[in-house]
Amino acid sequence: MEKFISKNLLAKYRIENLNESTLFFSAVENKRKRLKQFGEVSVFLSHKHDETQIIRDTIILLNKLGVEVYVDWQDEGMPKTTSGVTAKRIKNKIKQCDKFILLATEAAIASKWCNWELGFGDAYKYDKNIAIMPITDKEEGAFSGSEYLQIYPIITSEYYYNMGHYFVEFNNTKIRLEDWLKSK
Repeated sequence: MEKFISKNLLAKYRIENLNESTLFFSAVENKRKRLKQFGEVSVFLSHKHDETQIIRDTIILLNKLGVEVYVDWQDEGMPKTTSGVTAKRIKNKIKQCDKFILLATEAAIASKWCNWELGFGDAYKYDKNIAIMPITDKEEGAFSGSEYLQIYPIITSEYYYNMGHYFVEFNNTKIRLEDWLKSK
């Protein structure tokens, strides 16, 4: 049976990789350039902006798996004020990135921007290159998102307290997250 990823599980991963999270913001741009140079996989991470720690923890996890993560607030080319230019830039980034992941917290599911990004990602990435990563509040929490999210592959953790065991599940198949990230 699938286990959803809790905020505590992500935080535990960050704590176990404390050196990387401490240097997170200063190193993220250098890491992005290095990964792109070697042709690594890129992920567009759709998220709710005010959930900073969840976003950071997820980026640390994905970087550890050798993935370049795009988040719009790290994009120096993004306009300071949200506009049509913002939407066009996001559309281009979704097209450019190899994969699309929605950090599906309750706040993200309620966000009009996250839903818009998911819809656009659906058009360009469905179904092999898109996944939902439900983040729950409690250790035994369940994901209570909108029914339409059920059509997407989902990122889970098989062993709740054992780090590094993440999977993508879809249509009765289950593959390791790192294998899914590297698949085209």
